[in-house]
Amino acid sequence: GVPFWYYSDDSLQRQWIAGATESQLKVFGRLHLKLMKEMDAYLGLRGSDNPFDLADIDPKQLQRNRLLYRKPVYSDQLVKHSRWCVLRFPNNAMAQLAEMSQEKFEQFYYDVCCLDYAKMSKAMDPLVKLMEKTDRVRLVSPGTDLTFSIKGIPVIKCDGINNIPDGEVFTAPVKESINGAITFNAPSLVEGVTFEKVSLKFKNGKIIEAACQSQTERLNRILDTDPGARYTGEFALGLNPFVRHPMKDTLFDEKIAGSLHLTPGACYDEAPNGNHSAIHWDMVLIQRKDYGGGEIWFDGKLIRNDGVFTDAALEKALSAKALKAR
Repeated sequence: GVPFWYYSDDSLQRQWIAGATESQLKVFGRLHLKLMKEMDAYLGLRGSDNPFDLADIDPKQLQRNRLLYRKPVYSDQLVKHSRWCVLRFPNNAMAQLAEMSQEKFEQFYYDVCCLDYAKMSKAMDPLVKLMEKTDRVRLVSPGTDLTFSIKGIPVIKCDGINNIPDGEVFTAPVKESINGAITFNAPSLVEGVTFEKVSLKFKNGKIIEAACQSQTERLNRILDTDPGARYTGEFALGLNPFVRHPMKDTLFDEKIAGSLHLTPGACYDEAPNGNHSAIHWDMVLIQRKDYGGGEIWFDGKLIRNDGVFTDAALEKALSAKALKAR
């Protein structure tokens, strides 16, 4: 094969997004889409010196970049039609977000990324089978009482093939089935802005109210990117035993043991529910006791309580002790 490299610096990306015209973004997107279509595989090695570089960019420019560059190149082509794997490389900025020393973060990073994924993959199988035969899901936590259906939607295990770190099982809600409210207790860093305590209210699948601690206007701007941004495209359970606390990096936070995430925006082709959008925003709710607890119900049966599976066989296979064992 012929390796084709592309380097993007955050500070240059900031200047580009801030100043590019709509026509420039369209040309940029078309060129990168053509390149992506020519590639047999994509390996993304990502790390940021300052994850807040985009914090003060005009939200309209960020929206244009999402619609004209990121959606056609990454959401529509890379994710759907390419072989790919994305990972972060450890650096001081990540250690700071995780509130760890560099030395402690390095150990955490390699523990998380070097999990025995073959073992985890096998352990996920019973959960996949359970979700495949489930119709109604109910989520209960502080600020949360949400119901929806996952009937007929494929269930996919994420076991180290496309992402490192990995460790989740996902599907998607039937598009118009979600009703109720949910409050996410993990902060989310998107386009340089931290969103905390995001609360969403749903009616027949659509987000009809959205608020957060200090960025409600910006939150709603993102959810107004396109019609699909106010519907959801993914529901998943996090299972990585080494990831215990949020670090404002979705690639890690969505894998937190005892967590779940619900995703405004586009669905994946592997678990299609018919929702299309330029965004795919994984919002994380941790249900362990140390984060306030919570329950997951499948078809009226309690499946997970305070982050622990109530089924003995599931808990034995997917507990932190089992997955960490060598």
